[in-house]
Amino acid sequence: MPWNASQKPICTLLLLVSIVLLPTVARALAPEEVVVIANSRAKNSLALARYYMRQRQIPTSNLITIATTWDEHCSRQTYDREIRQPVRKALDRMGSEQGIRALVTVYGVPLAIQSPAPEEDPHLLEIDQKLEVLEEEQQQAEGERLGAILAEIKRLTEQRSLYQGMETRAAVDSELALVLVDSYPLEGWMPNPFFLGFRHQPTLLSRDEVLLVSRLDGPDPATVRRLVDDAIHTEQQGLQGRACFDARWPRPKTIDLTGYAFYDASLHAAAEVVRQSGRMPVRLDATSDLFGPGDCPDTALYSGWYSLARYVDAFTWARGAIGYHIASSECATLKRPDSQVWCKRMLEQGVAATIGPVYEPYVQAFPPPDLFFSILTKGYLSLGETYLVTLPFLSWQMVLIGDPLYQPFAPSGQ
Repeated sequence: MPWNASQKPICTLLLLVSIVLLPTVARALAPEEVVVIANSRAKNSLALARYYMRQRQIPTSNLITIATTWDEHCSRQTYDREIRQPVRKALDRMGSEQGIRALVTVYGVPLAIQSPAPEEDPHLLEIDQKLEVLEEEQQQAEGERLGAILAEIKRLTEQRSLYQGMETRAAVDSELALVLVDSYPLEGWMPNPFFLGFRHQPTLLSRDEVLLVSRLDGPDPATVRRLVDDAIHTEQQGLQGRACFDARWPRPKTIDLTGYAFYDASLHAAAEVVRQSGRMPVRLDATSDLFGPGDCPDTALYSGWYSLARYVDAFTWARGAIGYHIASSECATLKRPDSQVWCKRMLEQGVAATIGPVYEPYVQAFPPPDLFFSILTKGYLSLGETYLVTLPFLSWQMVLIGDPLYQPFAPSGQ
């Protein structure tokens, strides 16, 4: 998982500490603000969507049914035509007065958008058509006209080469967060205007254009039902267990950090945040070794790194557990039987919610653990809102799996 050295650090640890000490005054997500998206072509998708909506008392009118592939990966054209367009039309019909704040994609909705093949990419096809016309005109042109044609051919050829090299792969959910935006660049990421680390920085997007997106998905329908049931049960009984954080190095003395060092320090800070919250006992490992088998019984909260696509069976998961592993492509599949990616294996082993990227996200795309677990354990925001305000980028690789309404530490009376 390379660190992109051309990117400036999101924020220093000092800024994170100042953010997590701010009082939280936001209102938690409500069921009527949630829209659920199911795939009519995927077996069990509609049944699971309706099950979730009944359990959470989400209005039946807040169901959007699409008809698309049930493969985990789809083309950009398929996403635009069969997912984005019908969802946008349905939301437009609902109108802004309904106050929709969140989308939930359900088992059977594709997980990731592939980079388009040249013969499928509408932008490349358009460039190729223009080049074909210009090359025909070139045969008859002379003088200034010929020079202008040659210059335009050169410009379009360079544009085509540049576009072919663009990183346009993305998580379906991360693109759906911008479904209300008419047009935006597809290359790379878009800074998230809700991210607390960008509080005093201008972003191209406004908050009114961005939706919270979460996913109820997993290896099989039974897992998806369990995610719903575990969230509701844990809200009633409380999240019990221990928090486990797996850093790689001793806590640094400086706070002006970037890249891997920043995230390692954030794991140390996350352990301290949860410890000070008094919610549960905390275990922090600061050695280069990963937690080993059996090291973390009854784990309720977890974050650590770095074992690429190789889940380590160190945990027994408490009911309602929330955690994520910081490594590339750990949500590349939730269905492939032989896969050992962390999101899939954590779901199989019993977590109620996890976060992961569908491709290479670069480390700075992950929610900083100290920020995420500070907001979560304060309890005022739901899981989905906690993710939204701690997620640096949209139109990118990250996915939240779990009930966005889940509020394991809700203050009494909320």
